This record gives sequence, structure tokens and C-alpha cells, in this order.
Amino acid sequence: MKKIYALLIFFSVTIICCNAQEAENTKPLKILILTERGGQHGEFTDAGMKWLDSFAKENNFEYTEINNTDRINEESLSQYKLIIQLDFPPYTWIKDAESAFIKYIEEGKGGWIGLHHATLLGEFDEYPMWQWFSDFMGGIRFKNYIAPLATATVNVEDTLHPVMNDVNKSFIIPDDEWYTFDKSPRANVHVLASVDESTYTPYSDIKMGDHPAIWTNQKMKARNIYFLMGHSKTLFDSKDFINMFSNAILWASER
Repeated sequence: MKKIYALLIFFSVTIICCNAQEAENTKPLKILILTERGGQHGEFTDAGMKWLDSFAKENNFEYTEINNTDRINEESLSQYKLIIQLDFPPYTWIKDAESAFIKYIEEGKGGWIGLHHATLLGEFDEYPMWQWFSDFMGGIRFKNYIAPLATATVNVEDTLHPVMNDVNKSFIIPDDEWYTFDKSPRANVHVLASVDESTYTPYSDIKMGDHPAIWTNQKMKARNIYFLMGHSKTLFDSKDFINMFSNAILWASER
């Protein structure tokens, strides 16, 4: 009889644990999205948030959008599995937010995806450059950009990375604002793709030579990925970009 009771207890506990695990697995993962609404990136941000809203519903994510860093601290970040810097610069951050973000990335508390505006590194709007963020992005400083916008071909360098799953080896990104930097970040990051500057349409003499367009800093515990593109709403007409962005969210959040 005792053996029967022991078995019943064992199976009951097993069922309870399995149900608890299943419930945990079905809970939405939380994402924090940083944006600057309006301005020259307004249409891109609107298109991005519309796409993210659909993606979140289809993939069991729950997101919070913020437009400044006043609410960012260690406690608030602890609830998020992923931070997406959709349209937000690496300055204007309050000190508590900087410290919390550094810990989040260095200790692998969650993942991070940055687009375009996240490498506007330098002295802007009377703010000093955030040196840690520059190092995080490969030790770079913003130098110039193609103001009229240009369509260009991007070549994938690491076809085996999860972010590049179901992405063409070469693809076209339409009408984007291509940043250049004081140097290539390649020596300090792992480059997944680069832009072929000879394909700029219209032609531009603003070039870097070696021009990485997508990379990850493998020295950090947090899974992280940066996309150079992110200025025009037409980006969300690109199947390859949508595939990369989808893959990046799933990979960086460890979904």
C-alpha cells in the first residue's frame, strides 16, 4: 500500500511540475522597444511598430514601447527578455539607465537588437559620446551619411548564422541612409553582412571601403545584433530584411 501511495504522490508531483512548466512556456516573452516618434525617422518607426505588433501577436511576445530612458533601471529591465533599439540614439540616456543597460548586456540578462540610429555615436545635441556604447559597437564613431538616400546591395558573409536563415546571399535594400564611421568595426565584432558601396543608386562618393552593415559583438554575454539600415519605411517591403529581423528577435530572445 505504501508503494502505491508513493507512486501516486510521484505521479501527482510530476503532473503538477509538467503543467507548471507548460504554463511557463506559454507565457508571452516581454520585449522593451525604444523609439523616437516623429521627425525624419517617423515613417520608418510607424512601419516598424506596425510590423512588430503583428509579429508579437503571432509569436507570443508582449512589448512595451518607451520614448525616453527615464523608466530604465535594473529592476525594470529584469522583466524583459529582449531590448529593441528600433529608433533611438546612444545618447540622452540618464545615468541609471546607462548603468542598468551595461549590466544587462555584459551579464547576459537578455538580448539586444539595434537598428540604424543606434550608432549615431559622437557629440550630438550637446551630449558627449557614450564610450561604452562605442566599444560595444566595435569602437566606432559616426563620420558621415548619404543624405539623399540610396539603394544598395548587401552581401551576407556568415550564411550559417541563425539570423541569416532563409536570407538570400545577396539582397537589395531600397532607399536607406547609409552611415559611415571613422573606421570599420570588423576587428572588434563578428560581421554577418556588408554593403557593396559600388552598388549605391544614385552613386555616392561617401564611402568607407570595408563597410559592415550587420554585426554582433561576441564578447558580450547578451546575444546582440546591429543593423545599419533603418531609415526608410520601404525597409519593410524587403522580404530579406523581414526574415533577418524575425530571425534576430527569435535568436536574441532565445525563443
